[in-house]
Amino acid sequence: MLTDTDIQIIQYLQGDIPLESRPFAQLAEKLGISEAEVVERIQWMQERGLIRRLAAVLRHREAGFQVNAMVAWNVDHARADEVGRYFALDPQVSHCYWRQVPEEFGYNLFTMVHARSQQELKERIEKLSKCQDVKDYIVLESLQEYKKVSMQYF
Repeated sequence: MLTDTDIQIIQYLQGDIPLESRPFAQLAEKLGISEAEVVERIQWMQERGLIRRLAAVLRHREAGFQVNAMVAWNVDHARADEVGRYFALDPQVSHCYWRQVPEEFGYNLFTMVHARSQQELKERIEKLSKCQDVKDYIVLESLQEYKKVSMQYF
């Protein structure tokens, strides 16, 4: 069972954590506990699967990646894990999902690919295609970003 303190820690972790040597110091002070206890509670929640992972989220546009596209690939089911793992490891791929889709659509593996230019995007997609021998794909370029927020659970 989560305590009020655990919920406050989760709320903090869902926000923008300061990029500094002691990112939990201010939270610990606010909660009236030590920084070590904050870290221990986070580890406890991770060990129980309540928190899956902690990760930095790159704001790709601010980092210079102005062009991005959803690429839908037609991948044989038998190769889905192999191809998906390869695509997911690519540094310019931020999302990679295997989806159940209507048979007539045909594209079942989806990646979000980011680049600094149209040419770089084209080259990256061609590289992914060639390296995994997946030639059937469609590119759905992003025209405008409407919403970019993290999920808030509490």
